Amino acid sequence: MFWPEFGRFGRVWSPWREMERLQRDVNRLLSAESAPYATFPAVNIWVSDQDVIVTAEVPGVDPASLDITVAENVLRLSGSRKPEELKPDEVSHRRERASGEFTRSFRLPYAVDSGKVEASYDKGVLTVRLPRAEADKPRKIAIKTQK
Repeated sequence: MFWPEFGRFGRVWSPWREMERLQRDVNRLLSAESAPYATFPAVNIWVSDQDVIVTAEVPGVDPASLDITVAENVLRLSGSRKPEELKPDEVSHRRERASGEFTRSFRLPYAVDSGKVEASYDKGVLTVRLPRAEADKPRKIAIKTQK
């Protein structure tokens, strides 16, 4: 008498279907929690024949805590963002901004002159300009002819 009532809605209750639904919900929850940390800071990279420009969104990060290194065509950005401190009479209602240490590394498309790398920070955006190494720049090869 009980089961025909479920069949009336077009679907029969299945413990396996419920387990699959539960597994999807848990996976969705866990992936939503870990995604911001895996991709912080968000980065854009532009490439030209002369240089590579990298911009990274790092709001709330003290520029002095950022570390930028270039070695073997790999740019590495690391740093930390301190958690916001609450006053003694305040409690947190919601915290979505991550805090703590982060590191991101990117393989560059060509060799850069690490001695000429420049970085600037403005309104929470870090910009790194990495000029292409002279030895790596494309050059035109003259063709010799015999006359």
